[in-house]
Amino acid sequence: MSKGIWETSTLTKWFVKNKRDFPWRRHINPYFVWISEVMLQQTRANVVIPYFLRWISLFPSVIALAKANREKVIKAWEGLGYYSRARNLHLGAKQIEKDFNGKIPSSREDLLKIKGIGPYTSEAILAFGFNKRASPVDGNVLRVLSRLFLVEKDISKASVKNEIKKIEDKFLGNEKSWVVAEALIELGAMVCKKVPQCDICPMNNCCRALKENKHLNLPISTKNTSYIKLKRVVFILEHQDCFLMTKRKTGQIMADLYEMPYWDLKGNFSKLKLEKYLHQEFGFTVKFYRKYRSIKQSYTRYILDLFPYHFVVKDKKVIKDWQWTEKNIMKQLPFSSGHRKIIENFILRREMK
Repeated sequence: MSKGIWETSTLTKWFVKNKRDFPWRRHINPYFVWISEVMLQQTRANVVIPYFLRWISLFPSVIALAKANREKVIKAWEGLGYYSRARNLHLGAKQIEKDFNGKIPSSREDLLKIKGIGPYTSEAILAFGFNKRASPVDGNVLRVLSRLFLVEKDISKASVKNEIKKIEDKFLGNEKSWVVAEALIELGAMVCKKVPQCDICPMNNCCRALKENKHLNLPISTKNTSYIKLKRVVFILEHQDCFLMTKRKTGQIMADLYEMPYWDLKGNFSKLKLEKYLHQEFGFTVKFYRKYRSIKQSYTRYILDLFPYHFVVKDKKVIKDWQWTEKNIMKQLPFSSGHRKIIENFILRREMK
C-alpha cells in the first residue's frame, strides 16, 4: 500500500471544510449521538433533522426519555418507519436509568448490554459522543474503504465487514481518530456515493480502485432485497364523527401503532362486496359515502397500494380490540404511515374546508 493511503490529513481537512451542519454535531453529547445514529438507520439525514429536533425538545435527556409514556415516544417517531427502533430507544433509556444511573456508559462492553445498541451504534457513540478511538463501519465506510483499498470481496458477508473494520482501525491513526471516522462517513455520503464523484474526491490520488479503473465496480454485494406487493382496502368507518380503529399489540407488525380496518385484496371487488365483508367481519350495516384516491405505503419488504373507502356505520357497536375514536383525538395518536396519510388527506382535511 502506498504511503498516501495512511495520510489522513487531506481527508480531515476536507471534512472540516465541507461537513454538513447537523444539530447532533454541534455538541459532544452521547445522548444526541445515540438518538441521531438510530434515526439515521434506513433514513436520509435531511429527513432526520426535524424529527431529531422535535425528539430532543420532547425528550432532552436519557431520563426524560425513560420516564416518557410509550405512546408519546411512538408518536414522536411517527413517519420514520421501522418502529422497533423507537421501542428499543425507550427500553434502552429505561435500562440506562436503572443500570447506569441515567448516564450513557462510555465502555464498549457496557454499551452492547443496552437494548437496541449493536456494534455500529456502540462504536459511533464511543467515537462521536465520547471522542474515543472506535471504528464505526456503516454502508458509507464499507463503500469508501472497499474502493480505497481495492477490496474485491462481497461486503454483505460478515467476514468481509470484519476485514474492512480492521482496515478502518488502522486507517484512523492515533490523532483525533474520531474526526477521521466521521470524515469517512461524510465522504461516502457526499462524494464516494454509489456513482462516485472521483474528480472532486480528496482521496483520489491514493484510491487503488480508481487507479485500476475498478471504482465503478466496487463495492461488491450480493445482498438483494425482494419486495412483496399488496393491494389493500382501508375502511374509514364513521359513526357520528367517531372512527373505528385498533392499536396493534406487542409482537405484531406495526406494534403500538393505530390502524383502521383493512382487507388484503386477491382479486376484483365492488362496493357491495365490501359492504358484505364489513357485515360478516363486524356485523355492521353501512352506507357508502365516498371512495378516495389510492395511497402508497412501504415498510420492511412490503409495498402497498391502499384504497380508502369511506362508509357511514348505521348501528354503532362495541367490538373487542377495537375502539371508536373522536376526530380530534386522532391527531394525538401514532398511526402507520399509510393510515396517517389517509387520515390527514381525507378525514382531517374536511375540517379545513
